[in-house]
Amino acid sequence: MSQLFPRATLKRIIKSHRNNALTKNVDVMIYLDYVLFLQRLAEEANTEANQDLNEKTIEERHVIAALERVLQEFQG
Repeated sequence: MSQLFPRATLKRIIKSHRNNALTKNVDVMIYLDYVLFLQRLAEEANTEANQDLNEKTIEERHVIAALERVLQEFQG
């Protein structure tokens, strides 16, 4: 089975920013949180586009408008 993301690379990035010991699967949790963030951002940008005269495509301005709301939700 192929991996969804390069675990070794992600672990190296996490360790370069933290000096503390990390649990075994912390990289998986961070990756899943990242995926959930992107999914929520896409949903909010889609909602923003639909409210903007029922546009069919999501543009940069829709993502920027949705970004602040999604970041507030994921602050932690």
